[in-house]
Amino acid sequence: MTDTTKAPGAAVGDGGARDVARPFYLYAVLANSLFQRGVFIVFLQQRGFSAGQTALLQTLLYLVSGVAELPTGIIADRIGRRASLVIGQLLIAGCLLGQVASSDYRLFVLLFVGHGVGMACVSGADTALLYDLLVRRGATAGYVRIRSRFALLGTVASGVAIVLGGQLQRFSWGIVYAGSAACLVLAVVVLRARVPEIRGADAVDEAGAGRAPRDATAWRAALRVATPALVTLVVVSGLMHATLTPYIVFTQRTLSDQGAGAALVGAVVAAGFLVGGLAPLLADRADRRVGYRAVVPLSLLALAAALGLTGLGLAWVTVAAFLLLVGIPEITAVLVDNAFNEAVPSRHRASLLSAVAFVESVLIGLGYLVLGVLMDGLGSGAGMAAYATVPLLACLLWLPVLLRGARVAPGPGRE
Repeated sequence: MTDTTKAPGAAVGDGGARDVARPFYLYAVLANSLFQRGVFIVFLQQRGFSAGQTALLQTLLYLVSGVAELPTGIIADRIGRRASLVIGQLLIAGCLLGQVASSDYRLFVLLFVGHGVGMACVSGADTALLYDLLVRRGATAGYVRIRSRFALLGTVASGVAIVLGGQLQRFSWGIVYAGSAACLVLAVVVLRARVPEIRGADAVDEAGAGRAPRDATAWRAALRVATPALVTLVVVSGLMHATLTPYIVFTQRTLSDQGAGAALVGAVVAAGFLVGGLAPLLADRADRRVGYRAVVPLSLLALAAALGLTGLGLAWVTVAAFLLLVGIPEITAVLVDNAFNEAVPSRHRASLLSAVAFVESVLIGLGYLVLGVLMDGLGSGAGMAAYATVPLLACLLWLPVLLRGARVAPGPGRE
């Protein structure tokens, strides 16, 4: 069993946080250097797959990923969070190599299923491992700052990789996909060489570890920590993601319908991508000055305002709303992630965070469906405006928690 005590002379506080953060920053860059991400639709088209077949593959990918969240979270707690990351990244790398080596649609179905399972192995395990390593160093106060930089580096690396992928595919699809797989393998090497393993049984909670009940299963732990405020936060966070993710994607269609050219649409989306990557750098300041309780409704109101302004049908208003408001929920996502980590026990952290990710995945999928139906039935602008009811509903759900000051975490700890 891994030693969970602090070694003599171990770095604590800011120094401990930096020691933990460095390999995670490198891992974030490598794991997000996926050169095919911006051109895989073109790749599938060149493989001879129809739009319907491509849509089926994407639906299957996210469906499998959502369903696999719960079992892979339990596995991460049992065999180790690092082991789950290693398995997931190697599985994704293998599936990418399989795609570039084949043109058989039936095999692609299996490869996308495997890719979805790999995504589920990674989801929740990375933040659970990071947070528990900070617990071990007594440096959880630095989590929001580290998590913000982790997100920024991943976003920047992803953006650079997308640009490079568009250029590399001119030479060979093999270079694009093999390059992505190689980066994932290097990410695994970094994890194995520089990040210690932590299993649920080895992890310790930051406060009250000796007094807290040691639940035998994740389900018992879930029942113990599932305060009404925590359950509400899970639903509200899911609705926020179910608004933001479809909004970002469907803004492309809205701008096109409002008369914007393809070049402008691409530039706006790329700028929004950059804003979304930089915004989390403000999360630490927002956490100290405002706190997630107040930031959550502000983000939801910002999303509702963006959707409502988009409904005016003016391209320049849509662009301004998109660029000014799209980053606010990204700040909130980091703060809410920190709240979840503080609320759940270390022993079952990966399992419970995977359950949260499952809820978010289901709501995002439903969000795509609802917004798509609204835009087809009412038009792109009016459909966006009508969809503003979703973040407003989430804001109403959160209002009692905000006004009562109800605790999200079931025991002592910072709120």
